[in-house]
Amino acid sequence: MPRAFYLITYDVPDDKRRLKIAKHLEALGDRVQYSVFEIWLTPKELKTLVSRLEKVLEEEEDSVRIYALCEACRGKVRIHGLGQVSPPPGVVIL
Repeated sequence: MPRAFYLITYDVPDDKRRLKIAKHLEALGDRVQYSVFEIWLTPKELKTLVSRLEKVLEEEEDSVRIYALCEACRGKVRIHGLGQVSPPPGVVIL
C-alpha cells in the first residue's frame, strides 16, 4: 500500500494528553516544530493513528489537524531557516 505525506499539528493545553499525543506522532514521523509533525502513512496507518488520537483527545479543549499533501504540494514546501522536508520512507539523503 502506498504511503501519503501528512502534516499533523496539535494544540492541547493539558500536559498529560499533549505528551500522549506527541508520543503517538513521534513513533511514526518527524517532529519539525514543537507541535508539528511530517509523517508518511498508509491509509490503514492513518486510520489507526486517528483512532488512537481520538481516545486521548478532549474534543471540547484539544485540536489535532491532519493535512494531506500531494507530491506536487510537498515539492512546493518552503522552509526558511533550519530544517528540511521529511523524505519518503526508505530514501537516504547523503
